[in-house]
Amino acid sequence: MLRTHTCGELRLTHIGQEVTLCGWVQRVRDKGRVLWADLRDRYGLTQLQAEEGISSPEIIAQMRSLGREFVIAATGTVIERISKNPDMPTGDIEIKVSRIEILNAAKTPPFLIEDETDGGDELRMQYRYLDLRRNAVRRNLELRHRLNIETRKYLDGLGFIDVETPVLIKSTPEGARDFVVPSRMNPGEFYALPQSPQTFKQLLMVSGFDRYYQLVKCFRDEDLRADRQPEFTQIDCEMAFVTQTDILQTFEGLTKHLFRVVKGIDLPDFAVMPYSEAMEYYGSDKPDTRFGMRFVNLNALTKGKGFPVFEQAELVVGICAQGAAEYTRKQLDDLTKFVQRPQIGAKGLVYVKYNTDGSLKSSVDKFYNPEDLRTWAEAMQAQPGDLMLILAGEDKATRKQLNELRLEMGSQLGLRPRDQYSVLWVTDFPLLDWDEETQRWHAMHHPFTSPKAEDQALLDTDPGAVRANAYDLVINGVEVGGGSIRIYQRELQEKMLALLGFSPEEARAQFGFLMDAFEYGAPPHGGIAFGFDRLCALMGGVDSIRDFIAFPKNNAGRDVMINSPSPIAPEQLDELHIGLKKG
Repeated sequence: MLRTHTCGELRLTHIGQEVTLCGWVQRVRDKGRVLWADLRDRYGLTQLQAEEGISSPEIIAQMRSLGREFVIAATGTVIERISKNPDMPTGDIEIKVSRIEILNAAKTPPFLIEDETDGGDELRMQYRYLDLRRNAVRRNLELRHRLNIETRKYLDGLGFIDVETPVLIKSTPEGARDFVVPSRMNPGEFYALPQSPQTFKQLLMVSGFDRYYQLVKCFRDEDLRADRQPEFTQIDCEMAFVTQTDILQTFEGLTKHLFRVVKGIDLPDFAVMPYSEAMEYYGSDKPDTRFGMRFVNLNALTKGKGFPVFEQAELVVGICAQGAAEYTRKQLDDLTKFVQRPQIGAKGLVYVKYNTDGSLKSSVDKFYNPEDLRTWAEAMQAQPGDLMLILAGEDKATRKQLNELRLEMGSQLGLRPRDQYSVLWVTDFPLLDWDEETQRWHAMHHPFTSPKAEDQALLDTDPGAVRANAYDLVINGVEVGGGSIRIYQRELQEKMLALLGFSPEEARAQFGFLMDAFEYGAPPHGGIAFGFDRLCALMGGVDSIRDFIAFPKNNAGRDVMINSPSPIAPEQLDELHIGLKKG
């Protein structure tokens, strides 16, 4: 090794030792007679020192020649610092330099490689290899590494086996768009990159590998946002001879383990909430339960008073924001503009202030008297000082809009701290969802999810009423994981595919291999997949998963560092039997 120690490990106990450190120069400070340089590596920062009249002229000249991000090896003696820095682990010592070797000079980087950088997102993405030198980014990847190791330890301790599944697979029409890969040896035919290893892990259950896991790369060609990337990582798991309760207990245990060993947080037992309750009281299948503001249906209390908006609405529903009665007219106008944004789509907002003196003032006083408003307050359990916010319209859309308003109010009132975690299981999802545009049923999760046993007969008479044997893990309003108990009998799988619009021939072509396997002794089985990148971001206290991926894509799905995707040579296209249309 060129170095004897890292830049993060020297302490007062090392005083008097001669050491050699290697790393990158963070900055140089020249005070005339004394010079300091901060040397950084992955492990920390150590201060180097040289002093005119004591250090050699060569060392002084070399120190003055150093630039930011020069790669050097520095040898010297560990001494106690006169001016200690309590904010640095190595802040009690410094190195009195006796020799410097410049291993590689460096151009001045395009942004400051410090926690508070002056580089914008695109610039840092373009020079990601420099951005990765920053402590903030390094700590994110260290957290990811720790979660990876602890996940493997926990699952290995429960007898799970890590099995790699294929990356070049078959394209299927369900779910998001596939990334496709042309086959040179099979002209006109294509592989797809996996959106998940779903069918392969089910086949592993048929094979007798009753506990499987994999930290697996998956791919989806979909529109991007902060919590999506075209390629992402899942903690993918499957178990045989289990019930839904077994799955929930096993992976509640994994989640508690990760929070305990990585964050030092002991999570309480997870709540279980049916999908119907989540939609009724939160308007979302992934509710943020760090705070209250549950929805209250006001239909019975608002009709018959002549207010057209409420009279014509399928649903009138509200939330109570505790302590927000002091909101100004401007703040209320801003909330109205918030819900009227195109991505939310509400036509307006009704508010009622329950003033601290006990009086009630609303934006619809023309139609409702104080006694009417008091019945609303009682229904919403409002107290003096609270603010009631009400939306009206079509049931499903209004609940979705009020969910967005609830989250916004939670943020404004400081009720969503990043260091507080509320975890729950959402269960009993609908098995199927009717799509008006295509006029057919779609699987709420995927085509291999089993119906609840007690609802199975409804597949023939009322498919929309069938509940799925499915479950999602939700943390702070983020869906971190999801799974289901699977179909494992051919007849039921064929019925499910028929409901989804597959002809027998299409079902055979797409999933015949799986249904054939079911006839050779498939055990009852189920599983779950965690979004590993999302879990990292959640535990790291940020919204974007990009911060926890070493080399992420931008919002357009591009890697601006290597300029990908990019055109390929015509010769390659010819080999793949692909011709691009001209013009």
